[in-house]
Amino acid sequence: MGQANQAARTPKAARAAGHVLSIQTGRVRPLQVGDRKYMSAIGKTTRVGPVEVGVLGLQGDEQADLTVHGGLSKAIYALPSEHLPWWQEQRQQRGASLFDDALTPGWLGENLSLHGVNEAPLFIGDCLKFETVVLRVTQPREPCGKFNAVLGYAQAGKDMVQSGRCGFYLAVDAPGVLQAGSVFEVIPGPRSVSVAQALQHKAWKHLR
Repeated sequence: MGQANQAARTPKAARAAGHVLSIQTGRVRPLQVGDRKYMSAIGKTTRVGPVEVGVLGLQGDEQADLTVHGGLSKAIYALPSEHLPWWQEQRQQRGASLFDDALTPGWLGENLSLHGVNEAPLFIGDCLKFETVVLRVTQPREPCGKFNAVLGYAQAGKDMVQSGRCGFYLAVDAPGVLQAGSVFEVIPGPRSVSVAQALQHKAWKHLR
């Protein structure tokens, strides 16, 4: 609870506010990627009403491969909702989508669709403090073949790294309950590496 106690002592002027636009969870199910079939929970469904948040994530959410998703340090995946129109445009430009249908929250596998925060000013170790829940930023999301399959074009992973529109993983420092509309404040941590910078440190293996 050290992070939560630190959050309570942080001066109000040091905080920035945002809110949860929607919450999504998913069950593990088959996903076809080319000629191969994987098990994945990247397909998320929007939840209505309060959702319990435990140290391993949202109630009802599953992960197929705990080496890359889930666990204490990657319990929840959050994405700025402002990124979805940009991803929709990339899909249209590359012929992955022929229509103007907007991407819905959860399309990229995000548990929390957030409004009011993004990767550049957010740092590893910062906390999102809600009324009772405290979530700590641990690392950027990195692309994978499943992400490319869901977006519908092979360069989606490179687009994520080059644009910095990756979202971020969260550890649960204080469990509780969240729902759409829940308001949070950003409580600064050590502030040595931003989410955007952390992604670029790993960019070499995705841009080869």
